[in-house]
Amino acid sequence: MTKLHVGNLSADVTNDALRLLFTDRGFLVMAARVICDREGGRSRGFGFVEFDTSETAENALSELNGLDVSGRALQIKHARPHEPRDGRADAARSRATAETRQG
Repeated sequence: MTKLHVGNLSADVTNDALRLLFTDRGFLVMAARVICDREGGRSRGFGFVEFDTSETAENALSELNGLDVSGRALQIKHARPHEPRDGRADAARSRATAETRQG
């Protein structure tokens, strides 16, 4: 599966609306999710859409990137791999920065 990051979404875009944005244009979507904040559940203005093939994802990216939705131009790009949130990556980065400053 290939995942795209869809940015510059308006606050009223839901998971279903994000899915329909792609399926209404003929793309087979495996999953669509708008990312919301933990406290209020409000949209953070971006989401992810997963496709069954990289070819489908590429076609969706080229066709929909920049599309005006609710007065906003979509910003679509390939999603980066998810980094762990356990603090280890940040701790290693902080140590490396500290060592660089000392040396």
